[in-house]
Amino acid sequence: MRIGVLTSGGDCPGLNAVIRSVVHRAVVDHNDEVIGFHDGWKGLLECDYRKLDLDAVSGILARGGTILGSSRVQPAHLRGGVEQAKGHVADLGLDAIIPIGGEGTLKAARLLSDAGLPIVGVPKTIDNDISSTDVTFGFDTAVTVATEALDRLKTTAESHQRVLIVEVMGRHTGWIALHSGMAAGAHAIVVPERPFDVEELAAVVGKRFEAGKKFAIVVVSEGAKPREGTMEFSSGATDVYGHERFSGVANQLSVELEERLGKEARPVILGHVQRGGTPTAYDRVLATRFGWHAVEAVHNGRFGMMTALRGTDITLVPLADAVQHLKTVPADRYTEAECVL
Repeated sequence: MRIGVLTSGGDCPGLNAVIRSVVHRAVVDHNDEVIGFHDGWKGLLECDYRKLDLDAVSGILARGGTILGSSRVQPAHLRGGVEQAKGHVADLGLDAIIPIGGEGTLKAARLLSDAGLPIVGVPKTIDNDISSTDVTFGFDTAVTVATEALDRLKTTAESHQRVLIVEVMGRHTGWIALHSGMAAGAHAIVVPERPFDVEELAAVVGKRFEAGKKFAIVVVSEGAKPREGTMEFSSGATDVYGHERFSGVANQLSVELEERLGKEARPVILGHVQRGGTPTAYDRVLATRFGWHAVEAVHNGRFGMMTALRGTDITLVPLADAVQHLKTVPADRYTEAECVL
């Protein structure tokens, strides 16, 4: 068989591990040929690709980023390019395409699958917001990076008697904030699923100082917003892909908390450092398993599906189910976090 693979959307620790796994399983065990499209769906639409053999993926298991590159394609451009993509797949003699990506990538995968292309998706996002899978690779690495940063920031906050508001990634879901905040023993966690009241947040932080503590750490997801009417808040614009450009909740919160508490408050925005660098051992293993099972799905003709982790098993779920809704932090998980802060 001849298989095409691509990576799309934001980069993520573990992407190269999936690519490597696909190539090893396909080439070594099935005697397949694998090609990689450059820069995601753009590479498919422009027929820009390279051959992926064992030499091409040698030494990439522990590398962050993606050797194939990534980009975002406007939805309208992709919808208009369906026939073009089908033509390239036919001209290249591809038997299957394995796209690796998050919500937007998987929606595009479903679009092309519905149009008749043979697709098996692999879920990727550090936000861990893809439904139908317990975990996505990249999440563990992002949480580990954020937790280490929080551990380091605690000593600075204590030394200078400050409140530090640490902004982590999480556009629509607060999984990174929840897990890193719990792991590092943060004193408050703010997530998009639960709009915050700045007065209540200030009261929580203020209790620490009333009890004689000299510092506080607040972890906030980039997509968190205040309850309507509780705080003046500047929202970001929307980019050409329909994604909100956030205006910096940590910056705005630091001003509000400093004013209410009379304590120096500083924002710390971790940003893309959470995406980069070496994936953790957990993410390397999960990514490798996803790649292995994606190739098996191709050989079993299980198109229109996505690999998913359920418990400790890798299974397949329909792409249609995977993109129905985001996996958000449920109320009981937030309650658990409140009990240990």
